[in-house]
Amino acid sequence: MNPIDWNLAAQDLGRFFTEPVSGGLPFLSMGFWLVFLLFLSVYALLKKSTKTGMMLWVLAFSLFFFYKANGWLMLLLPATAAANWFLVERMRKADDRWKKVFLTATVVIDLSALLYFKYTGFILHDVIRSNFEIGDIALPIGISFYTFQAISYAVDVYRGKYTGRPTILEYLFYLSYFPLLMAGPITRAHTLLPQIRRNQMPAQRELWLGLWLIILGIIKKGVLADYLAVYNNLAFDTPVSYSGYELLMASIGYTMQIYLDFSGYSDLAIGLSALLGFRLEENFLFPYRSLNLTEFWRRWHISLSTWFRDYLYIPLGGNRKGKFRTLLNNFITMVVAGLWHGASWMFVIWGAMHGAGLVVHKLCRPWLKKIPDTWPVKAVSWLITMLFVMAAWIFFRAGSMEVVGQFYGKIFTDIDLAYIVPFWQARRLWSIVLIISMAGLLITPKMYTRAKLRFIKLPWPVKLLILIVAVQLMIQLRSGDIRPFIYYQF
Repeated sequence: MNPIDWNLAAQDLGRFFTEPVSGGLPFLSMGFWLVFLLFLSVYALLKKSTKTGMMLWVLAFSLFFFYKANGWLMLLLPATAAANWFLVERMRKADDRWKKVFLTATVVIDLSALLYFKYTGFILHDVIRSNFEIGDIALPIGISFYTFQAISYAVDVYRGKYTGRPTILEYLFYLSYFPLLMAGPITRAHTLLPQIRRNQMPAQRELWLGLWLIILGIIKKGVLADYLAVYNNLAFDTPVSYSGYELLMASIGYTMQIYLDFSGYSDLAIGLSALLGFRLEENFLFPYRSLNLTEFWRRWHISLSTWFRDYLYIPLGGNRKGKFRTLLNNFITMVVAGLWHGASWMFVIWGAMHGAGLVVHKLCRPWLKKIPDTWPVKAVSWLITMLFVMAAWIFFRAGSMEVVGQFYGKIFTDIDLAYIVPFWQARRLWSIVLIISMAGLLITPKMYTRAKLRFIKLPWPVKLLILIVAVQLMIQLRSGDIRPFIYYQF
């Protein structure tokens, strides 16, 4: 095994300060961790002595990263925060009629920025088929996430679900908080803002929990997902060059890659927050153990699915306006959720597939409830759910319907089991990583909780050794530069 190359780490640190960050925060680079340790030492001193100093330090650190990712477009974030805070404060003091005016103005401002930067080209060229040239519009990394946080804050204040009165500095901290800034999880005001105000030092248990989650994030993203991505990208870029069996393996590989990538990021974000004394809610609860699509969306990207439930599905009428409207509201919500992921018809189709799947599941519920809840039934339910999710991920990853057609065409017409042995011989390590990733699906919530508690109780040298092993594995399997997290593009 190659030891950590400290010359390479020094070069990484230099690039960290002198080069723009491509794809968002490099949470898995040596440069980031060297800077973070310096940040953390100053943060700990300020947190003990002055809350205002602590908030200013974190805000400066957050805006620095946002600048590294977006250049001067980073000014959009503080401008959005200032406008939101001012309008919401006016809304608090207004009568009912003007409350709606201020809420509408806040949501329109937030969505206008999102629509302009993310969807202008899609609307002009793909929806209305206009020949009007607008030039390149840079998409600020993280805009989808902080926009949704800003909207949830305004709506919760309007509904009376959040009654806190944060200062503008506290609100800027909330909206720009760097572990969440680039790819979530989307955090509500009632979760983070009270903790900012309390300014409590993290307990020892929280520190070890944070380290546990950071190690998980390194393994999921830096070790497993990034290595799976190497072959997955080749197959999705040129599917005509591969057999049906090879494309099937890439489909399974991408199904695991996107889960490990995004849940790994969530683990890192929540773990970093724990080190800073902030407890965030879980974003993934074993989604690939789901027995139906409804359960899947209660476990997958929880912060996003609950956001759409609370701020789109329920305002549309939820399940209060009859069966047909309930099904329609489910479908519309999923289509919009698909479009949120990217300005492309492929994401719309992916969302529509999940919307249709949810509608079918809800229509079949009365019949499904009559089936005995036995292990064979659970196995079949799980298999159907996973096949549907995997089939939909092909649309999510593919760049065009042409690529989707090539994938499905070859998988259904060019499957030959004779490819198993040559594929294993050619991509043995990739296959082993995939098997290890899939074996992780056998871990139950109880097993996970026991492992976490055992880790917390381990002596600190053993914890440090586990961290070193995880980092070393990442270094051994790293291929080229660190790959950006998939959800950065959204």
